[in-house]
Amino acid sequence: MLLVREDAARKEAAEQFDRHVSVVADVHAGRADLRTVHGEKLVRALEAAARSELYDGVLPEELRRALADGASVDAARALDEVFPSLPLLEKPLLSKLGQGAFTRELSEFLHYYESSGTTGNPIAAPKAMDDLVANTVNIGEMWGRILKPGDAAMILINAPFAPAAYQFEKVLEYLGVMSLRPWVDNITGDYSRVLRLVEDLKVNVFVGPPSRLLELIQFARRQGAAVPRFETLLLMAEQTGPSFLHHLERLTGAKAYVAAYGSSETGTTAVTCEEGSLHLQTQSYVLELLDDSGIRPVDGRPDRGELVVTTLDLTGRPLLRYRTGDLVETDSGSCACGLALPVLRTQGRAQDVLPLSDRGIRQNDVEARMWSATAPEPVVLNYMLVLRGTDVLCLATTDESPGPSWAEEMASTLADLFPGRRLVVRAVEKLPPLASLGQYLGWKLSRVLNLDEERNWDRLPDPIADIVQKTLTGLASS
Repeated sequence: MLLVREDAARKEAAEQFDRHVSVVADVHAGRADLRTVHGEKLVRALEAAARSELYDGVLPEELRRALADGASVDAARALDEVFPSLPLLEKPLLSKLGQGAFTRELSEFLHYYESSGTTGNPIAAPKAMDDLVANTVNIGEMWGRILKPGDAAMILINAPFAPAAYQFEKVLEYLGVMSLRPWVDNITGDYSRVLRLVEDLKVNVFVGPPSRLLELIQFARRQGAAVPRFETLLLMAEQTGPSFLHHLERLTGAKAYVAAYGSSETGTTAVTCEEGSLHLQTQSYVLELLDDSGIRPVDGRPDRGELVVTTLDLTGRPLLRYRTGDLVETDSGSCACGLALPVLRTQGRAQDVLPLSDRGIRQNDVEARMWSATAPEPVVLNYMLVLRGTDVLCLATTDESPGPSWAEEMASTLADLFPGRRLVVRAVEKLPPLASLGQYLGWKLSRVLNLDEERNWDRLPDPIADIVQKTLTGLASS
């Protein structure tokens, strides 16, 4: 249990822990009535939201007054009438209000964090006792099906203001797994200490984004050191499809999982099982899908759209019908693990789709070709697609120095995926960290950067900016 000094706080946390563990067990086993779970929790979320500036003019005024006067709301009414009538919550509004979204004093939170700002300005994402307990148990009960006693886990996440590294540290603590959180300077990119720690401590579990792992591997190769080997890769924060997972498994000898899906502001919405399926944590969220045909609940049937999240265990900053901007697929969750939880497959963010005539190219389409057995050598370690008009520039790091014909051969391998566009491949020493507009360097990498948005040029550091500029200028002149 969390170590807190005050008896009352410690008792409250312990009681919440016991309640939540029981609910998680029932939901996982299919014994729980989700409508009852959602109804009771939604009432508490609405009561909290009524105290937040974020929901001024959003919640019906009659409801706000009733809640302010201490009146209770019927769970069935909350689910069937109030909830469907609420407007969708957009990221810019949440970002703009900052602490105005809180329902309690700042001093009542345990830790202050912000989102990494990958898709815009950072959003306040503090951690309170209640949501920390719920999120830790949600992840821990899933990761506990994969990790074992005696494992040693390295959390390699450079993000001082994002809660992910701390949250995963608490999960490993919950499971009794020893962990370490090294830091890598983004300027020097020196992983020497990390490599030493992996060897000295016999680290067999990697926790973090794929791009940070690939930088570690590339550094080891450049230094003539052995590439670190792991047993388990728990990956998150970047779109990582099947071909990417297999690529990482070949490099490290590990079993790779997309370990968790969520955000700083929502908490962890889905967590992997031992079969590699991401399972939605329905005990803590009401989930919906949005597309051109409208919005509907995630009900277990195969479906796809933008995920809309309502948090049920985050009463310090409740989010009602929050648009994540993430494109996902869901289905019934008939997974070999036996959990009675829907399965989620991420499709990336809306801005990461490459619009080509009437269809879209996904990252896995590119990766399946790039990491196929017939792809030219040397092997691509990591990559980023830069778009400008009808031109596509693929920046790639490789495991060895490429020969003079490699770039053309790789471009030929990928070319038919981009009809009507000119594709050029360029090998680079390293990729820019957090290329997708993030405010804190080094946490995660988006593999699509659209330079038709002029502001994105400022996100390209030297010497990458010079390579991109010269290549695109050469394409334009030809």
